[in-house]
Amino acid sequence: MSVVVAPSPLLAQPGAVAGAAQSPDAAVAWHYGDPFGEQRAAAQRAAVIDRSHRAVLTLTGSDRLTWLHTISSQHVAQLPDGQSAENLDLDLQGRVLHHFVLTDLDGTVWIDSDGERGAALLDFLTKMVFWADVRVAAADSAVLTLLGPRTAELVATLGVTAPTEIYAAVPLPDGGLLRRMPWPTEDSYDLIVPRADLNTWWTRLTEAGAEPAGMWAFEALRVAALRPRVGVDTDERTIPHEARWIGGPDEHGAVHLDKGCYRGQETVARVHNLGKPPRNLVLLHLDGSADDRPGTGADVTAGGRTVGRLGTVIDHFEFGPIALALIKRTVPADTALTAGPTAAAIDPDSLPTDDAPQAGRLAVERLRGR
Repeated sequence: MSVVVAPSPLLAQPGAVAGAAQSPDAAVAWHYGDPFGEQRAAAQRAAVIDRSHRAVLTLTGSDRLTWLHTISSQHVAQLPDGQSAENLDLDLQGRVLHHFVLTDLDGTVWIDSDGERGAALLDFLTKMVFWADVRVAAADSAVLTLLGPRTAELVATLGVTAPTEIYAAVPLPDGGLLRRMPWPTEDSYDLIVPRADLNTWWTRLTEAGAEPAGMWAFEALRVAALRPRVGVDTDERTIPHEARWIGGPDEHGAVHLDKGCYRGQETVARVHNLGKPPRNLVLLHLDGSADDRPGTGADVTAGGRTVGRLGTVIDHFEFGPIALALIKRTVPADTALTAGPTAAAIDPDSLPTDDAPQAGRLAVERLRGR
């Protein structure tokens, strides 16, 4: 079975407005008529979001975890049953190719990633099997996301106990799983369900009290949470340090710093031990009075000089127009910026604060007698 991103059957729900034709979210609802109200529901009550355009893969076989451990950035060799992690596929230079979430449950690793990148990820994983006891397949499954402080209460009405631990997962009746995530809000849960049951689960959740919300709500909350999306908030040069992906599962990261060799590890180790990333992912506040709105990939400039690249641009129900951007590390927080045609300012709270020298750099200085 190949990975195909087809229009969601939930686009037939009342009020559903599909994402823009050329956007990565064209196959699902962007909103249901009240974008800011949907964001409030996701932040303050309980909302269900159709993310069925994500690609879902499965790994089975006795070597599934140890094999995946050797070809990806996260430490998953001893991942317990019913636990999840975020992970990256890097190229030889340590640049990010794929980001995915994985869950090991009852002998199967479930992987979900952005739908547009699913076929390439499936191809990579399939080619890397060699002699390992691993079977890689595309799953006919779909992702729904529940957000909001009432979510655990809502799920309980369906006869499922919502996991309390971040990244923990439990099986769902009739197949699939429910997994707690650390983002885009403090109360975030993903369901992976058989695609044939997508309408059934949507109906069960909305009848239990979840309010329909579109990808606009998810994206706005994701941007506010400083969580990047590959190919939108990253470019062909992005390394994990720039995009805040450093850390094991306990740190809600996607790159474990204490594990064996994998493709791209040299760059990860060198930057961690001896250098600093050339850019940082930051949150920008955009001038809401501007007539023109910048788009993804637009240059971010300071005094006419390009200092960064714009990622997701979105309207947030509290913060107004905001965006993620990769900005040169040396740019101070109070720098006046322009994103495309629009004035922009860095949210100072979004700048990384770790200015401590790396252990490798200190060791070099000690060897030099300094």
